[in-house]
Amino acid sequence: MAAKNIFKISFYNQGNVYEVYASKVYQSDLHGFITIEELKFDERTSVVVDPGEEKLKTEFDQVKRFFVPMHAIIRIDEVEKQGVAKISEVGENIAQFPSHIYNASTDKDKQS
Repeated sequence: MAAKNIFKISFYNQGNVYEVYASKVYQSDLHGFITIEELKFDERTSVVVDPGEEKLKTEFDQVKRFFVPMHAIIRIDEVEKQGVAKISEVGENIAQFPSHIYNASTDKDKQS
């Protein structure tokens, strides 16, 4: 039996950096978006509970798949072992580069 792929995806969302694990990640039919499916959360039975992971579990409860804009993706890694999903604040040293990935053509551009 082949090992199932596990991907670690880091992306910006509402001023925070989300780090989640999923089995499926691919370019969406929705132009400019990445589709993330089959989120994986640590199913430990330990007494210690990570509040960040619990917040993510609650936020993505009943979510089958979700779409992240390509410009919000920080990185996607294929990993051998699943880690702990987390939300961290964007520090002062990290900033999302403001960009327009789609250039709207205007009539002025067409006249040149």
